[in-house]
Amino acid sequence: MIGTRELTLKAGARTLVRQLDWEVAPGECWCIIGRNGAGKSTLMRVLAGLRVPDGGSVSLLGRDLSSWPLEQLARQRAFLAQTRSDAFAYSAIATVLAARHPYHASRYWENSDDHAIARSALASMEVAELAERDVRTLSGGERQRVAIAALLAQDTPLLLLDEPANALDLAHQSSTMRLLARLCREQGKTVIMIGHDLNLAYQASSHALLLMGDGDWLAGTVDQVMQAPILGRYLGHPIEVIAHGARRIFIAAEPAP
Repeated sequence: MIGTRELTLKAGARTLVRQLDWEVAPGECWCIIGRNGAGKSTLMRVLAGLRVPDGGSVSLLGRDLSSWPLEQLARQRAFLAQTRSDAFAYSAIATVLAARHPYHASRYWENSDDHAIARSALASMEVAELAERDVRTLSGGERQRVAIAALLAQDTPLLLLDEPANALDLAHQSSTMRLLARLCREQGKTVIMIGHDLNLAYQASSHALLLMGDGDWLAGTVDQVMQAPILGRYLGHPIEVIAHGARRIFIAAEPAP
């Protein structure tokens, strides 16, 4: 679906990611894990085509990302930024309908299909009853769920989400992760997301990409890379993994005295 070749990302004189060779297949759900400042959001913006890499390349469906016309690209990938500003008095339904614009081509106004898709997306995020509310009057968690609904309404095969669990309560964190995993499993969509909660990442993801922030990286299935010694090294804090039936529970361990 999407891949990188010898990708290098920098922040000033610092190399965040060095020579990243990475392939993401359709139907896979990836979580990008790393400390603050490790380059996670920078990488996500590069994957979305919103930042030019400092070296190497990104390809989408075997085609260089930079060669995609914007309208075509908007039909292939949707991007949820870490932070947003709702500056205008749009309703929640209008906010979600805006994500349908890549499909309008020769028309300006949304049709009944667009409205049905938008309302279905709101319902999937349990905010259908807020459709007519001004987004500026919603709580942070409600606004996040409306933003994810807009991402879903864009109906692309590739979903890029920068910390989708931001501001969500426990119930909606879990339900959102289950929804993303189900989209991969049942509809063959590809999800790449950033998250700091290791338990949510393991719950939803099939694969993980770990970033050290000094150029080092590690990619593999969650069972391969989400192991206590590896996570402890990449996160800079000891991690303990507890087996509970078929589940793994990740907790921050007490540092050695």
